[in-house]
Amino acid sequence: MATIHVLGSLNMDLVCRTARLPQPGETLLGQRFETIPGGKGGNQAVAAARLGIRTAMIGCVGDDGFGHSLLQSLAWVGVETEGVRVVPGQATGVATILVDDGGQDQIVVEPGANDQVGEGALATLANALQPGDWLLLQLEVPLNTVVEAATLAQQRGARVILDPAPARADLPVSLYPCLQVITPNQIEASQLTNITVKNRATALLAAEALRQRGVETAMVKLGADGVVVATPVGHFHQSALPVTAVDTVAAGDAFNGGLTMALAEGMALKPAVTFATAVAAYVVTQVGAQAAMPTRRQLETWLETTV
Repeated sequence: MATIHVLGSLNMDLVCRTARLPQPGETLLGQRFETIPGGKGGNQAVAAARLGIRTAMIGCVGDDGFGHSLLQSLAWVGVETEGVRVVPGQATGVATILVDDGGQDQIVVEPGANDQVGEGALATLANALQPGDWLLLQLEVPLNTVVEAATLAQQRGARVILDPAPARADLPVSLYPCLQVITPNQIEASQLTNITVKNRATALLAAEALRQRGVETAMVKLGADGVVVATPVGHFHQSALPVTAVDTVAAGDAFNGGLTMALAEGMALKPAVTFATAVAAYVVTQVGAQAAMPTRRQLETWLETTV
């Protein structure tokens, strides 16, 4: 079976729960504070591994308490961590996250050791990639590393999914043809394409614009309105499951981890998107990021009894 390689960020999430999100310049009292393993790379690796597929993490942490805790939490759920380098004298990346009672969030990320993901990570990836494997990428590590990793995967016969988050508009044109799948949310799709994504119709326009740059399949995530998917043979919309959101912090990461796992197992595109949507729906009903990711059995039981 194919292996999923996740080259990306590892952060410790510093999460404060509050009744509502503050306005600029406003101070609010929080309700609860937690320190939670996170980072988009780490979250997506845990999502895939918890669902039962071999998953290897490639990235960097600092030689500090946060870094060692992140390595332990990854290993505990079965993520292979030999590709994670501990960088002496460097702080582990952190994300400061505010979450309101409705599950909406505001996030500020300080990359720390994630900025050191470079030649060493690429060498590790080159030694590990096999034809038919999948590489899952995000944009919380240096962009040149992301581009080189995607190019390397294409050369090795592996397939690449890019979650283009955090949003940025300066992705090089050479990156797009290396991608089998790109999965922006509506804000990211808007920035990438200069098309203001407000609904399914504009999401489809943005998805087709991304496909014209060389991506095989473009998916624009619309939160509670599901996801619009443009493929070489047409397009479709996958509805979101009707759930009450408690915490949306890791919804996109859950979707990407679930999608990559399903495709790596040989699932066809439409059922893979349906599966990924279910993983994301489960996660938003839970509190936390990595701790919220379900096993396959937990997801199946939840779907049978709740949805």
